[in-house]
Amino acid sequence: MSNPGRLTLARLEALVADGSVDTVVLAMTDMQGRLQGKRLAADFFLSDVVPHAAEACGYLLAVDTDMNTVDGYELSSWETGYGDLVLRPDLSTLRMVPWHPGTAMVQCDVLDHHGEAVAVSPRQILRRQQERLAAHGLHAYAGTELEFIVFRDSYEQAWERNYQKLVPVNQYNVDYSILGTGRVEPLLRRLRNSMSGAGLTVESAKGECNLGQHEIAFKYNEALAACDDHSVYKTGAKEIAAQEGVSLTFMAKYDEHEGNSCHIHLSLRDDDGRPAMAGEGPHGFSPLMEHFLAGQLACLADFSLLLAPTVNAYKRYVPGSFAPTAIAWGRDNRTCALRVVGHGASLRFENRVPGGDVNPYLAVAALIAAGLHGLEQELPLEPEFTGNAYASDAPRVPANLRDAVDAFARSAVAERAFGKDVVDHYTNAGRIELAAFDAAVTDWERRRGFERL
Repeated sequence: MSNPGRLTLARLEALVADGSVDTVVLAMTDMQGRLQGKRLAADFFLSDVVPHAAEACGYLLAVDTDMNTVDGYELSSWETGYGDLVLRPDLSTLRMVPWHPGTAMVQCDVLDHHGEAVAVSPRQILRRQQERLAAHGLHAYAGTELEFIVFRDSYEQAWERNYQKLVPVNQYNVDYSILGTGRVEPLLRRLRNSMSGAGLTVESAKGECNLGQHEIAFKYNEALAACDDHSVYKTGAKEIAAQEGVSLTFMAKYDEHEGNSCHIHLSLRDDDGRPAMAGEGPHGFSPLMEHFLAGQLACLADFSLLLAPTVNAYKRYVPGSFAPTAIAWGRDNRTCALRVVGHGASLRFENRVPGGDVNPYLAVAALIAAGLHGLEQELPLEPEFTGNAYASDAPRVPANLRDAVDAFARSAVAERAFGKDVVDHYTNAGRIELAAFDAAVTDWERRRGFERL
């Protein structure tokens, strides 16, 4: 195989037979974008799970971030008895997990007991949008750029300190600084090499603006594979940090400084593998690119819930922060929500709205669905924005989760693209997140009101 981190079933069987692998992580992705599942004895995986699949409680697609059972989901509830869902291994995702000895991993599609895809499963939502795109003779390729902040405190210490007064690994802005990344290179090198060993194609590591903030970039891939890799990387990075006695966070806005972004690049190819976005039109665009990009602008507000799913995510959108506030597109303009980069075969757009807390499957599905709306409706593309979009009168990215939930819930485009069951499911998830936040008493409220009010 060209990539030793990727496994065929035959290769896994050989590694199990010679004792190199004894454990297989069976993983699905939940609504929050986290890997959930089981660690299986490798022999059992080969003899029982490969031919017959496995099962897991349906509540994995019907809980909040704290794994609390919550009301409002048709899929799984106390009324339905919280029955099982079927986890069918996608053997094309088999890979080694170098940061755990003797361990491989496989990611799963989520089905019901009739063998039908569970429509609200994030992986199945993306698959459905890929099918819609394929009907037009098109295929999406994506790259996700996750930023994170590293602290010298362990996860246990951070928990005990209520995530207050943590010590970042850098004390100043290390954006592009070789010295700054050198300060934490042992961790960054282990992350890079471990992900390479898991079959991801690593491009680079660089420092970012916030204290202790860094980014590791990976080469773009077919859309589903890119999201699978994203989920493996995000989980693996936390596990490796824990093994090193430090902690890192992907939360969208850890403090009042720059947040953790997850810029998503998307491009299209036709059935013959030829780039589909470049053409002879203005800016070197094809008509398809114009319609597809127009769809992004038209749907961004409606689909923001899938791009920014938490209360915290909306705190990134601050003027002058490199997080967007204006729904506009520009050529290599980082003040716009949509930044077009590349030329010819490399032409693509970057959506700058998502933060590090995004579920990649939902976000990429939203980008495809938005583009299909523009393509099918033949939406015209508005002129390129030049200058500072923060100071423009362009439409705004939703300012908070409540506005995003309301926009998604009433969106006719969302219901046509995803189906009412998906819209209802994720609207309910957003409202549960809001209710949890509304019920919380924050440190800010205590500091402000304990004595002075």
